[in-house]
Amino acid sequence: MSGRRRLDWLGLTPEPERELPAAVAALRASSRRPPVAPAELAAAERRRVERLVLRGSRHSWLRYLAEVTELVTAVATGPDPGPGPGDRTAALLAAEVVLDHHRMLIGLPGPGYGRTARDRSALESAVRTLRTPPPTGESR
Repeated sequence: MSGRRRLDWLGLTPEPERELPAAVAALRASSRRPPVAPAELAAAERRRVERLVLRGSRHSWLRYLAEVTELVTAVATGPDPGPGPGDRTAALLAAEVVLDHHRMLIGLPGPGYGRTARDRSALESAVRTLRTPPPTGESR
């Protein structure tokens, strides 16, 4: 391939760009000490996604989505009752968006679909967990 940048990954779907910043900011906010204002985190996350889309590569984008997957699975598998319902809602939204994105990679040339196999499996498990209401009396 020539030195030109491949851009086919940008045409998959706009949902990650539109929906992930607020959800990821909510997940990051719950882990910040001292807490940071959710609006401030959401704005920073939007700027990060914008930079990735405008100047990043498929590799850097998949690295970002792997980071989101880690945040989601931390909520879904967390042993403590810490994450509240808002965190579960944000985690479920992020999981579904990233999972849909990763499933669509099968239609693109290159190794993206294969590289995301482990994340797809983790996200499928997280979605099942997050869709199941926590037992009564627990915040998880």
